[in-house]
Amino acid sequence: MEIKEIYQNVIEGNAPAVQAGVNAALAQGLAADVILNQALIAAMEEVGKRFEEGEFFVPEMLIAARAMQSGLAILKPRLVEGGVKAAGQIAIGTVKGDLHDIGKNLVAMMLEGAGYEVKDLGTDVDPQAFVKAAQEGAQVIGMSALLTTTMSNMQNTIQALQAAGLRDKVKVVIGGAPVTEVYARQIGADAFAPDASSAVRTVRQLVA
Repeated sequence: MEIKEIYQNVIEGNAPAVQAGVNAALAQGLAADVILNQALIAAMEEVGKRFEEGEFFVPEMLIAARAMQSGLAILKPRLVEGGVKAAGQIAIGTVKGDLHDIGKNLVAMMLEGAGYEVKDLGTDVDPQAFVKAAQEGAQVIGMSALLTTTMSNMQNTIQALQAAGLRDKVKVVIGGAPVTEVYARQIGADAFAPDASSAVRTVRQLVA
């Protein structure tokens, strides 16, 4: 019963109920990875589906993602103890000169909700910071820009990855309001994700 309740509370964005449910499930002896997969990850998949079908909008996704994170925070130490491996390592940030973070934050939360280890580099991220994240083991680099004037820093980052000899070791996904599929191809990115839900799907395909 706990799993179903946690699942529903994530979708509804009820963080206190998610935390209480996770604690109760652990107290009943349910394994942390079972709670993660069947309640948190499954719920965020449903949230993503509802977003794509136009039932949910960004505010609902954000609230659900925050509720999921509150449950994940309780599970994390148990998952580490149990040696549960993340689905992959991702570094994400808003490019240099750009301070917008709502979209990036949502993508980071959705990826965490999908079982990935996410390193959020923040906003105004220098190309070298993305390079460092790749050197430290990130398999995917996610870049966001909301201003047309900062989009060129996506290309600068890809060039910096090339210069460091890392371009073939990482996948690069880009997104943000002015960014297009055409632009992604132009600058040599691996993929373009128009929103948080498609970002998760795109990363899954790239890491598979």
